[in-house]
Amino acid sequence: MPTSARRWVLASRPDGKPVRDNFRLEEVDLPDPGENEILIRTEYHSVDPGMRSRLSGDSYAAALPLGATIDSAMVGVVEKSNNEKFAPGNLVTGGFGWVSHAISNGRGVQKLDPSLFHGALRPTAAIGVLGIPGLTSYFGLLDLGEPKEGQTVLISSAAGPVGATAGQIAKMKGCRVVGIAGSERKCDYVRGLGFDDAFDYHEDSLADAIKAHCPDGVDIYFDNVGAEMLDAALLNMKEHGRIVVSGQVAEYNATNPIGIRHVTRFITHRLRMEGLVVFDYFKQFPQAQAEMARWIHEGKLQYTEDISEGLEGSADAFIGLFEGENLGRRLVKVS
Repeated sequence: MPTSARRWVLASRPDGKPVRDNFRLEEVDLPDPGENEILIRTEYHSVDPGMRSRLSGDSYAAALPLGATIDSAMVGVVEKSNNEKFAPGNLVTGGFGWVSHAISNGRGVQKLDPSLFHGALRPTAAIGVLGIPGLTSYFGLLDLGEPKEGQTVLISSAAGPVGATAGQIAKMKGCRVVGIAGSERKCDYVRGLGFDDAFDYHEDSLADAIKAHCPDGVDIYFDNVGAEMLDAALLNMKEHGRIVVSGQVAEYNATNPIGIRHVTRFITHRLRMEGLVVFDYFKQFPQAQAEMARWIHEGKLQYTEDISEGLEGSADAFIGLFEGENLGRRLVKVS
């Protein structure tokens, strides 16, 4: 008996900030699972700002074709199984996108370990703090940033899932952590996570604001925004400072990206700037996830989820990311 499913596809390529007409919600019939296949019902899927670049062209991965399902991570339940590795009722995660149901041969599907996901660690954390956002924070800060006790770490988009996690890890390493966020409410939120200070980026001069909140300079700038904010941070970096480029949300919708201007600082202050694609660390994911899970169960690492109801709202939830609506990891509750 076919399963009636719904999915969001790319209807047209965005010109600047995405709009609702760039997306289309379709109904499809999925066949019964074949040999070694499983049917998964989605409970939650993520909406990810990093996906924006693939809607227009090639990025860290190939451009999403027109008519293709919008990519994202999901948490779901196995409803039918012809695969000996999975049983009906198993809670799983995979990368099937903005869909209500998916058919899979099991490749890339992970069962969630009940011994790990309990108490403070909800199953949705598998596509948040223990998924790509959290792992980006972990490897970006620890491997590229190399924090040392007493150093100053500045984090943009600090109330987002990547920034908030990176800031808390930096605090565990004995750093002074300053966050940049988009409202006083978000600044209060990151202070509540243990950040030493935070300020609203709408201040008149970003460079002056950073100097006021980081008077001794910045050792590590964890960049999720790019554009003018990156340039302002460059003017406040200490000698031998490290800039970790995690995201460029201010540039994703720009027709003519701003880029950076204060390049001379790389020479005078011996700065190092490096970006990352977290999948390069794939073999180290289990070790990092286990450590972060332990921190969560010990109360050392907190995470926040911003959940909207209903698959029909997925496109609006994604567009809202570029309006600064979300506080924490943005998810859609499908079922």
